[in-house]
Amino acid sequence: MKAQPLFMEPVFKEMIWGGTALRDVFGYDIPGDDTGECWAISAHENGDCTVRTRNADGTPAPTDLDGIKLSALYREMPALFWGDAAEGAPARFPILTKILAAADDLSIQVHPDDAYAHEHENGADGKTECWYVIDAKPDATIIIGHNASSKEELKQMMDEKRFKELVREIPVKKGDFFFIEAGTVHAIKAGTLILETQQNTDITYRLYDYDRLQNGKPRELHLEKCLDVIPCPYQPKKVPHAEVRAFSNGSYIRNLVTCGLFGVNLISVTDELKICGKDVRKTFTIVSVLDGEGAITRAADSAETWQIRKGEHMILPADFGAYTLTGNLQIVTSWPE
Repeated sequence: MKAQPLFMEPVFKEMIWGGTALRDVFGYDIPGDDTGECWAISAHENGDCTVRTRNADGTPAPTDLDGIKLSALYREMPALFWGDAAEGAPARFPILTKILAAADDLSIQVHPDDAYAHEHENGADGKTECWYVIDAKPDATIIIGHNASSKEELKQMMDEKRFKELVREIPVKKGDFFFIEAGTVHAIKAGTLILETQQNTDITYRLYDYDRLQNGKPRELHLEKCLDVIPCPYQPKKVPHAEVRAFSNGSYIRNLVTCGLFGVNLISVTDELKICGKDVRKTFTIVSVLDGEGAITRAADSAETWQIRKGEHMILPADFGAYTLTGNLQIVTSWPE
């Protein structure tokens, strides 16, 4: 089988804090006017993407892969994703890529690390994630971190609902990037559009949800688990990343994070950019097109070209090799580490 991009049919989630931005910005066919999440690359049971293959002109290319769920493809053809490393590959697809569109504030929340999740969440993985801010309204903010000096103070502030005093709220703008390690108190707030790269899990512990009602009832809080997994005091960590590499035509590759679980790059393409050498992974690469349109061409076969455009998400298999991006594009790529 020839190496080809595996385009994804996303899964959309209606949320209490959702809106219409996923339709307004990307043209997605969303299920309703309170849609908050696009699970763009997901093999999770709560939102399993469908694989689509197509020809260079954008027409469907019926293959044995077209229409299969990503989880099934990963289970049945691990070498497609891991190449020579398939024998020791993780049993589950390791990364989940989302676009989050917040018309209202998300709950103040935290995620467990792997050790806690393995013990308390039926063997599931923990959740470290990162955010690239696609867009943000003027004066938008997010929450990262807390101000409690000890577990005792954390519990007291939570019991007394002193959440405005507890959390650290900071301004956010388009192009910002944030690394959210497991155990970090955080919340995306209204007016932000974010590409999230995370471990493949769906575990969230809520500290506070603004006393909102959903179907007439408050959403569940997880206060004891929050106390278990939030370190005190909060200690911000420097984002592990490399420098920006700029090219003569205005294109650049900016490494956003390299954390041991996944790596993430922001790639801006002006006219043409060759992805080769150390930028070619030996395993699969996730590609999300955030803006513009253009094409991707395999270096191994210049006749193999696929048109790509804003809002599309794909996986390049392990044997895809070097490639050239043409057009005017803003892309985020990610890969397992």
